[in-house]
Amino acid sequence: AQQCKQASDLLLREHNIYIQPINYPTVPKGTERLRITATPLHTDAMMDALTDSLVSVWERLGLRRDPAIPAQTQFQTHAAGG
Repeated sequence: AQQCKQASDLLLREHNIYIQPINYPTVPKGTERLRITATPLHTDAMMDALTDSLVSVWERLGLRRDPAIPAQTQFQTHAAGG
């Protein structure tokens, strides 16, 4: 929870990006995360800046960058109707 809050604080203070930390009791302890909400008004340049900012904060805090979910289960799509 502390690292999640630190990441959120650094993103706001140093990169002017607000990303809400999600901590216990909203999620189980040990599964804290950041809630990123993209909208149609966010440009490609903004998304690139977000990515760069996240990488910077992750490196500064020494956070893992490997996915918590195996790649084969991420972003699965399903055809309409089944």
